[in-house]
Amino acid sequence: MQKIRNVAIIAHVDHGKTTLVDGLLKQSHTFRDNQAEMSQTLIMDSMDQEHERGITITAKQTAVYYNGYKINIIDTPGHADFSGEVERTLNMADGVLLIVDAQEGPMPQTKFVLQKALSLHLKPVVVINKIDKPAARIEEVKDEISDLFLELATDESQLNYPIYYAIARDGKAGKTTELDDDLHVIFESIINDIPEPKVDSDAEKGAQLLVAALAADNYLGKYAIGKIFRGKLKKGQQVKVLRNLTGSDLQTISAKIDRIFTYRGLGKEEVEEAAAGDIVALTGLTDANIGDTIATGDNPEALPTIELEPPTLSIYIGPNTSPLKGKEGEFTTSRQIAERLERELETNIALKITPDGLGYKVSGRGELHLSVLIETMRREGYELEAGRPEVVYREVNGQLEEPIESLSIEVDSEYVGAVSQEMGIRKAELKSQELTSSGSTRFTYEITTAALIGLRNNLLTATKGTVIMSSIPSGYKPVESKYKPERNGALISFEDGVSTAYALDAAQARGVLYIPPQVPVYQGMIVGLSNKKDDLDINICREKQLTNMRTHASDGAIQLTPYTQLSLEQCLDFLLDDELLEVTPKSLRLRKRQLDPIKRKRENRQN
Repeated sequence: MQKIRNVAIIAHVDHGKTTLVDGLLKQSHTFRDNQAEMSQTLIMDSMDQEHERGITITAKQTAVYYNGYKINIIDTPGHADFSGEVERTLNMADGVLLIVDAQEGPMPQTKFVLQKALSLHLKPVVVINKIDKPAARIEEVKDEISDLFLELATDESQLNYPIYYAIARDGKAGKTTELDDDLHVIFESIINDIPEPKVDSDAEKGAQLLVAALAADNYLGKYAIGKIFRGKLKKGQQVKVLRNLTGSDLQTISAKIDRIFTYRGLGKEEVEEAAAGDIVALTGLTDANIGDTIATGDNPEALPTIELEPPTLSIYIGPNTSPLKGKEGEFTTSRQIAERLERELETNIALKITPDGLGYKVSGRGELHLSVLIETMRREGYELEAGRPEVVYREVNGQLEEPIESLSIEVDSEYVGAVSQEMGIRKAELKSQELTSSGSTRFTYEITTAALIGLRNNLLTATKGTVIMSSIPSGYKPVESKYKPERNGALISFEDGVSTAYALDAAQARGVLYIPPQVPVYQGMIVGLSNKKDDLDINICREKQLTNMRTHASDGAIQLTPYTQLSLEQCLDFLLDDELLEVTPKSLRLRKRQLDPIKRKRENRQN
């Protein structure tokens, strides 16, 4: 145990966590010199969406060996929407490497992850990364970090933390800004500054392991992953799976450990037994879930379960009900969608799912959290429909409260007016405004979660894609008036058929089109955004009438303005309460809930 160190890498999004793990893996000789991983970057990001979006979505475990020490490393996400991953995996760590960008300094998620780490009494080590940036402001960032620790520390000892400097991309770090050519100071810091694992030495009471993560493969099935807090676990051993139910009830399930694995690099190594302090993966425990305790002994004891922040946003997910249902997806029924969502709950513990009509209300931490789930299901062959994201309200002493978030926005000075105007429309409260050393302006706002929906896309458009923004939940406040999004009306297909260039040419004068020619459409499908406030039903399947006087060539070639192709997040932001998004492996289609135009107008008049 004295030769084990368990450390989590925590930071705001894009501050260099996964890049630093790359360097630790490569410089600890985990790979052979000729292995492909030696020339790769972001080695720990294994999901396709992680590579495409450039962010870490799920926490990963790895282990390296350095000077006789085994270092278990947990790479955590930096985006606030995936903070549930941080909360569950910090239970396995005994210390953290807090990575801070030398230019941006502490950001909203930096505060959140550090607060969680300090509340668990984990030893922090600060690494100021990207010190080679032209606009790096190292001394100011050190002062900001100091202020953050003063605000969050739960005892005086947490104010004593070592600071190191790094360019993780180049695999360099040092005790001063004069960096060494490798990361040995980071390795030495982990060994010397991070304490040995905190465990219960009374092994006679039996072993204890808290399940903090789950994994699976086609060969051995389900893995229960966690840190052993007491005693030893052996291959083939009989154990109890202890689950805290509501109240003080404890459910006990008998099970047997099939195999025990420890980590090395990107793989696992099978061992006969593992002792307290190590992070292991167990097979054979098919009933184990995240938060359960694996225990042995005559009187097995459960460890405290993992506490999570509540969801702030929900979305309806159900089977596709459009006229084109079942044509592009492999899994289309309500039962198949329910089974997939239940599987997601096993590992994505920040989600909550409740039945809602034909489908389910899925609650999570934010738009990105929910859209990643929908995109994952889409790629797996599921066909579904999704509603508009809605805020999860709570009631306290008869008073309805809504979640609020702390929002940080950084833009060039020329876009300050555009940002201020958009935030004014959304009734956001300005907390601070300052000029950064790079000449841009940084705003800090307090904004309701409801008003945050769709903000990112609007600001990206208003600032020509240059805005940097991030938010983090900061509590609740009484609902004064529910925010209602404003948007122009939709262009709606009036009939079933296939879109034609001739009809789209006439329709493009009415607004912005979201579809090209020669795609299937149906009555009630949204094909564009109108120039006016009201919805407009149009015929986009009309073909040119060919006669002796009217031929293909008589009017010249049709010149269509390129259509606007919306991403999944943009489609979700577009939706109003009476609209749905049809999601299939091949297509994203916006539609009205009520497809029939006469019935739809009648319902609108009643509302």
